[in-house]
Amino acid sequence: MAGTNKAFVGTNGTLVVSKPGKVALETDESPASSPLTVRLQAERLVVDAAKRGVRGSVIRLAPTVHGAGDKGFIAMLIDIAREKKSAGYVDDGNHHWPAVHRDDAARLYRLAVESAPPGAVLHGTAEEGITMRAIAETISKGTGVPTKSVPAEEAGAHFGWMSMVVGLDNRTSSEATRELLGWKPEQPGLLDDMRAHYF
Repeated sequence: MAGTNKAFVGTNGTLVVSKPGKVALETDESPASSPLTVRLQAERLVVDAAKRGVRGSVIRLAPTVHGAGDKGFIAMLIDIAREKKSAGYVDDGNHHWPAVHRDDAARLYRLAVESAPPGAVLHGTAEEGITMRAIAETISKGTGVPTKSVPAEEAGAHFGWMSMVVGLDNRTSSEATRELLGWKPEQPGLLDDMRAHYF
C-alpha cells in the first residue's frame, strides 16, 4: 500500500489509555509500563504508515461494543453472574467503561475509510463511562441474582481472567472524533440495549 494514499483502518481498544479518575482523549498514549504497550506499538505502526503514503488511522473501540447477539465482555459478565449466583463489581463499583452500539461503530469505520486524515487516532465511544455497578445492577435485574461487591483482592476468584479489566476505570471521550468526522452515535445506550436484548 505504500505510496498509494489508500485508507487502512486499524483497531485498538480504549483500555490502552485507561486513566483512573480522568477522561482519556484521542491524544493520550498508554504508559510505558502498561501490559498493553504492545497494542500501542501496533497502533503506532498504523499511524506512522502516513510517512509511507498510506492513509492509516486507528479506531480505539470501547470495551463493550454492544448489540443483539453480543458475545463480548457484557455477555461474559452475564455468564459469570449466572455461574456465581451474583452480579459482581469490584470494591464500590465506581469504575467506568465506555460503550458503543455496533451500528454506530460500523458507521465510524465507514467515515474513517472515507475521510480520516493520515495518522488519525479515533475513539469509538458513544457513552463516555458507565459505572460497573450500574452494569452489575442491570445484570442483576435481568438474571434475578443479587448484586455483590467483590473486594479487589478477590476479583480473580470471582471474575477469572476478566479481573484484569473489570476493575479498570476507563472513562473515554470521543469529542475530537465527532468533530473531525461528523460522527454522531444514534443507537440505544448500553443499559437500555442490555434490557432489550441480553436476557
